[in-house]
Amino acid sequence: MKKKIFVFLFDGFSDWEISFLTPEINKSEQFDLVYFSKDGKPINSMGGLQVTPTSSLNELKLEDIDLLILPGGTAWESGKNMEIEELTRNVFEKGKPIAAICAATAYLGQLGLLNDLKHTSNDLNYLKGIAPKYCGDKNYENALAVTDKNIITANGIAPIEFAREIFKTIGLYNDDNIEKWFQLFKNGIWSE
Repeated sequence: MKKKIFVFLFDGFSDWEISFLTPEINKSEQFDLVYFSKDGKPINSMGGLQVTPTSSLNELKLEDIDLLILPGGTAWESGKNMEIEELTRNVFEKGKPIAAICAATAYLGQLGLLNDLKHTSNDLNYLKGIAPKYCGDKNYENALAVTDKNIITANGIAPIEFAREIFKTIGLYNDDNIEKWFQLFKNGIWSE
């Protein structure tokens, strides 16, 4: 049975932040990508791409989720997308992985999910400014991407590092092939 990776889509999501990871996962025989939005209706990415999700929030079952991916977008900064709070907390409490990039890291910070884990974001001051309830300063790392326990966080300028951390977490490829993929997309280095 294929593992299911759920990607939350919303109006204005940062399409490039998931553009490196989704094709690789989609090619795999091991995983199904499930794109969902709050109501399953078509949405527009920040780049103007119109997407029709395959599912809606109320159709999801917690036991089906093997990984939850939260792309960035300005909606997080303005307090939108709160309809997925219960789902996000439940995924976290079950110890299932959550991957958040850019402004979505501030959402996890606002929920208090980063307080006791190593994590990153666009900047510590950014995180504190967007998420007033955040109090995980001591665990903040000035890095492009960080994985600790079941949480993957990434800076908004690090979609390739974000993808690499996700690939490691789900075991998409072995370590050597993940590194080859990373070198190709990050540095343009092709190796056999």
